[in-house]
Amino acid sequence: MKKIRIHYFQHVAHEGLGSIKEWISFSGHSLTSTRFFESTRLPEISDIDWLIVMGGPMSVHDEEQFPWLAKEKEFIRQTVDAGKTVLGICLGSQLVSVALGARVYKNKEREIGWFDIELTPFAQSGNLFFDMGKRLKVFHWHGDTFDLPEKAIHLASSEGCKNQAYIYKDKVLALQFHLEPTWELLLEMIEGGREELLSGKYVQTEEELLKNKQLIESNREVLFTLLNRLAEQK
Repeated sequence: MKKIRIHYFQHVAHEGLGSIKEWISFSGHSLTSTRFFESTRLPEISDIDWLIVMGGPMSVHDEEQFPWLAKEKEFIRQTVDAGKTVLGICLGSQLVSVALGARVYKNKEREIGWFDIELTPFAQSGNLFFDMGKRLKVFHWHGDTFDLPEKAIHLASSEGCKNQAYIYKDKVLALQFHLEPTWELLLEMIEGGREELLSGKYVQTEEELLKNKQLIESNREVLFTLLNRLAEQK
């Protein structure tokens, strides 16, 4: 596999790369970062092959509180236009969606916990998710959702949220859910977002979040497969 220059955007300390970092290390790719809670310095687009945009508790619309969001969205758009591979996760998927001209807004239900997603027929037969079956149980932590950008292809939905994933021009993958939590990252996410664990149809308790730790490994396997296949996209 060709060595890839990967840059990632991190928005809060408790939502890091998790097992994505394991895949990068195992594959021998290089890694740089912009951690917006420490520095807003962005790389040169010509210096990266991939951009990974992680999650966070803020909204894509919170530019008054987080002025760097405007610059981040513009950088994502330019990265897509440059033909780079882009992966957006949770907030990252929403930022990618806004950068591509789609609407982001409050979902009818908050989703926090381990819930099924259902893969679309395209996803089941496409390059990224084939041989994964029709349903996957993955980790969710979001209150907002996105519309599909024009020309994006819908990949997954859940009972509580219609748009869970899409692919755009074969190289831009948006995932509303999380495949990356390690046990350590899961604990950090709970610690950093405990105040959000309010009663809701699709909000699990802290105990429920932790007792499903056996799903961490199966999610990691799905993640590694997706990243390997994304790396093979032309």
